[in-house]
Amino acid sequence: MFDRSRKGEHALLIQPFSGGPLQEDVLEEFSDLARSAGATIATTLTARIDRPSPSTLIGSGKLEEVKAAADATGADLILVNHMLSPVQERNLERQLERRVIDRTGLILDIFAQRARSHEGKLQVELAQLRHLATRLVRGWTHLERQRGGSIGLRGPGETQLETDRRLLQKRVEQLQKRLDKVEVQRTQMRRARVRSELPRVALVGYTNAGKSTLFNTLSGAEAYAADQLFATLDPTVRRIAIPGGHVVLADTVGFVRDLPHELVAAFRSTLSEAREADLLLHVVDASDPLREERIAQVDEVLQAVGAGDIPQLLVFNKIDRIDGAEPRHDAQDGIPDESRRERVWISARDGRGLDLLEQVLGRRLGLQRVRGSLRLPSSAGRLRSRLHRLDVVQGEQADEDGWLLQVDLPLMEAQRLAGEADGVPLRALLPVQEPDY
Repeated sequence: MFDRSRKGEHALLIQPFSGGPLQEDVLEEFSDLARSAGATIATTLTARIDRPSPSTLIGSGKLEEVKAAADATGADLILVNHMLSPVQERNLERQLERRVIDRTGLILDIFAQRARSHEGKLQVELAQLRHLATRLVRGWTHLERQRGGSIGLRGPGETQLETDRRLLQKRVEQLQKRLDKVEVQRTQMRRARVRSELPRVALVGYTNAGKSTLFNTLSGAEAYAADQLFATLDPTVRRIAIPGGHVVLADTVGFVRDLPHELVAAFRSTLSEAREADLLLHVVDASDPLREERIAQVDEVLQAVGAGDIPQLLVFNKIDRIDGAEPRHDAQDGIPDESRRERVWISARDGRGLDLLEQVLGRRLGLQRVRGSLRLPSSAGRLRSRLHRLDVVQGEQADEDGWLLQVDLPLMEAQRLAGEADGVPLRALLPVQEPDY
């Protein structure tokens, strides 16, 4: 084995690719990931791999080139934009005499730096331990085999490697139990929001598309926002006012291409804000030339976490980076083509188009106001109490037949109450006002 550097911030990047030319955006994104983790990039090497080596992924000739480049640049860390098996990672470290981290390990490191909430930290540690479980052997190669049968060579009943694995598994079980408790608490909070009968909206999108900036602009919150990948990790939830009523808005972690499966699994509870939303605001960097590809990649992750069937509104952000671009609304026009989804073009940074977004959001959520007189029989006391709790009763007169209420409430709430009103024809009694959109 070798003496690993404790710094590991001067990195040499390896970009494997197979068939056809190398996609420059893939390498650029990996460089951004490295910088987001705090690494300085010494140099970048590409490696064409038509037949991956089971032992080192890259061939012996490329391995020598990497070793020479690392020596020449003083790189103490090798980052590989590919998933490495434990054997490949161990062999690369042995031959390059430097720490080697694959794409999954790099993203895990970024997540560990960005986690702020108790739940986020637990999820990161759990994902890290599960990733580490298959790589314990590299630290204990001299103890990985029990010895016995010869005098003087009989070893302990349990090797150090087995001890570490047992302790790691115990820690994983403890973290899972703690996460289960946190998930119960989060579920109770979500149920409370559901009982408040406010529509739920979740911001999703490719990392660095501007979700947190849009969230802060709409809600007046101060969620961390920066021009870097995975700036936001922990979900943030706020109640905001839009034309027609209020909604609950949630900011979620950004997605990235080839998001490791263990990360998707580990952050499944965090992404529940997206899974249980009434509408997804899919934020897209309008200035990104690969925006349609990014949309497809986000849709793939949403499908993986169980949010693929939730209605979406595409929000093309950062139009301030496009010469001559102005806020606009591209309606779907009833065409059932997925590529023609409804789109709103805005700039969250300078606030252009936000009023248009709020109007479209209100229409999509059915927040048009309905006003009128509502006659409730004396048997509808429960519905009357709910209307008062919602603070939508403008006036009330009682008589021997029940109550005559003057109400003003969002259409969506009126329709929901109509389905739960024990036969009271709520919708028929409330004249709908056409929205001014």
